[in-house]
Amino acid sequence: MAQLPDQFISIRKRFSKYFKAVENIGKQAKSAGPLNDKTSHLIQLAAAAAIRSEGSVHSHTRRAIESGAKPEELYHAIILLTSTIGFPTVSAALSWVDDVLSEKIKK
Repeated sequence: MAQLPDQFISIRKRFSKYFKAVENIGKQAKSAGPLNDKTSHLIQLAAAAAIRSEGSVHSHTRRAIESGAKPEELYHAIILLTSTIGFPTVSAALSWVDDVLSEKIKK
């Protein structure tokens, strides 16, 4: 498992009650409907790409892979956004997915 970013660890440590609430809302959102973990992470990956959050793209790429997503599915989830978020943002997001995939290959 990848090391968590220092900022993430710091927030979790300094604001433990807040962080627990954030974790709980995520769990509740996932349990509110019929989507499986892989699909949920692919949707969250796409949302992370749309807001240009490199850290979230890395995180949801890892989580999607752990939930059984294949590289082709990760790429497709991003490429589908082209007409919505534009090619430059898609290109950046694809490079962030590549970061994680190349990290997995090295191991």
